Amino acid sequence: MSRLKAWGKRLLVVPPIAVGVALLAWQIGGRDAPERAAPSETPRPVRVIEVTPARFVPRALGYGHVLPGTVWEAVAQVSGRIVERHPDLERGRLLEAGTLILRIDPADYDLAVARNRANLDSAEAQLAELLVREANTGRSREIEQRRLALAEEDLARKRTLLANGNTSQATVDQAETTVLTQHQRVQELDNQLALFPSERQVLEASLALGRSQLAEAELDLARTEIRLPFDARIAEVLVERDQFAAAGQRLVEADSIDVAEVTAQMAIDRLLPLVGGDLDLTALTANELAALPQRWGLNATVRLRMGELEAAWRARFDRLSDTIDPQTRTLGVIVAVDEPYRKAIPGRRPPLAKNMFAEVELSGAPRDGVIVVPRMAVHRGADGGQLLYVVGADDRLEFRPVRSGPAQDDFVVIENGVETGDRVVVTDLIPAIEGMLLDPTLDPETAERLIEAAAGSAAIQ
Repeated sequence: MSRLKAWGKRLLVVPPIAVGVALLAWQIGGRDAPERAAPSETPRPVRVIEVTPARFVPRALGYGHVLPGTVWEAVAQVSGRIVERHPDLERGRLLEAGTLILRIDPADYDLAVARNRANLDSAEAQLAELLVREANTGRSREIEQRRLALAEEDLARKRTLLANGNTSQATVDQAETTVLTQHQRVQELDNQLALFPSERQVLEASLALGRSQLAEAELDLARTEIRLPFDARIAEVLVERDQFAAAGQRLVEADSIDVAEVTAQMAIDRLLPLVGGDLDLTALTANELAALPQRWGLNATVRLRMGELEAAWRARFDRLSDTIDPQTRTLGVIVAVDEPYRKAIPGRRPPLAKNMFAEVELSGAPRDGVIVVPRMAVHRGADGGQLLYVVGADDRLEFRPVRSGPAQDDFVVIENGVETGDRVVVTDLIPAIEGMLLDPTLDPETAERLIEAAAGSAAIQ
């Protein structure tokens, strides 16, 4: 009996299930089959800039230490005790050109000048005496020569008288003796006159030696005074008053204040765009090669950044260093700032002092009509070449091969591959599939920053 009741309860669920199945079959049978929808493509939103020719100013940045244009070392050329020292001869002081900074005891050198002047006066007197004796000897020789002529005439006359028997042989012999004696006197005077030129040469040489010794003594005396050759700032003082200074000893070091130089290390690839490439150097002389930096027309600016202080000076490109730095592989560029002390502005711009660490910016001649794009917009293709993502027809992505030029800061110069009006993608597309649909939006802020950076208006990094 209990089994019949259990089976009865189970059979009660069958009618509702059957009714539900019947209703479901009726609903399905009363509808049309669903339509298959065509697949749709969702465009990728990207930012783009339109290619516009711009002005490009090639620039390069480097850093280096400030050094004076001229460093002067005072070296003692004579020895002696320091008897005078300028009261302002201290490290860091500014002194004018011609200032007497040190004096070495001149006593010994005064005596040397007096001694050599006396020797010179003596030599001059001896030469004057010789000239007088030579003139007197010449006049005496003329007199003796006339006497010789008279004696010869007298001898000839007496020989005539002897031939006529009017005089004796003894008288003729005495006349001959007189003639011979007179010949001897004339010969002695001739011998004296012959010696005068060599004696004069000896005295003239002695006189020249005396003059040179006097000039040397006077030069040594002048060297006891040490003066600044130009307006300078004292860098080092190595001697004190009453100290003995030996010849060749360093006494003072001073730096010029008319020019300050900065040797900035710059990458060679950053310098190349600044230099025109249309010069033929094969036929240039050494002097013409040395003058090339002036023909490049480079502008230079020196900047000092120290905390909140930022100051700038207009500089001139002077020359290139003679070697490449072996560690950084950079080239030294030497720029000069004229009158760095006189151009100081109290409270705003300090003087360019030695060993300041400064920033140097070089800029070349501007070039118009140059196409520039952000550095991040340049990609590397499968073949290793460079390409840009360009929005083409129907807003489809194109891979455009290009040839790039100089790279500077965050932009690159494009030599060819794109034209004015092309839309270059500046969004980082990942993944980038050629032909994919894009939703481009112009990015005027990026374009404006790009033009300012290319024209040199923005700060270079």
